[in-house]
Amino acid sequence: MFSGGSEDKARGKTQAVLLDETRKVLDSSRELVNVFNAVIENDEKKVNNGIKKIGEAEDEVEGYRRALTRELAEVGSLLMNREDLLKTAYEIEEIAGYTSGVAFRLSIVDTKSLKKASIKNEFEELLNMIIELVNKLNEMVRSLAVNPDNVIQIANELQKIERETDLKYRNLVKMTMKEITAAKEAMLLKDAAEHIEEMADRCSSAADSITIIAIGL
Repeated sequence: MFSGGSEDKARGKTQAVLLDETRKVLDSSRELVNVFNAVIENDEKKVNNGIKKIGEAEDEVEGYRRALTRELAEVGSLLMNREDLLKTAYEIEEIAGYTSGVAFRLSIVDTKSLKKASIKNEFEELLNMIIELVNKLNEMVRSLAVNPDNVIQIANELQKIERETDLKYRNLVKMTMKEITAAKEAMLLKDAAEHIEEMADRCSSAADSITIIAIGL
């Protein structure tokens, strides 16, 4: 596909696929909020519909990552940063996997546990933070093509949000173990929060990889 083509053309093609992957992960993370709200409303149909959408998004993300792998194999040594691009694609794919895990855990939690005002508010804030993190990743990937110098600034903003997410996660776990007396429900909520925190960690790792790519441009 890229025989006789320029490095710029190869780079543009791979970055476009990476952007498609990141956008789909962003859609999936936003769907988590819909699942959360459906659980609060005790609307099983909406919960299942949200989980289905997240599962479909996860499959699409895997498809984009496979497409990127093929593109990188075709360009061969034309791109010096192909390993960093592939590493980033895998890290973004992992975020989608954790999204499915969070949705599943929320779907089997007792609604009464999530309806506790303090728990509900903390979870909502944590979910909004993860959406913001994935959105920053999306901005970073988009900036690779239009303004690579802006990537570092966005990465700094992302890292700040990630640190805030970590503090929010710890507070939520403490609150959950204190206020939820049923051991099973407490563990489910704790596991869901841990998966969200893992998503944040993967966002941070992906941001580091994107920054390395930007520096090499």
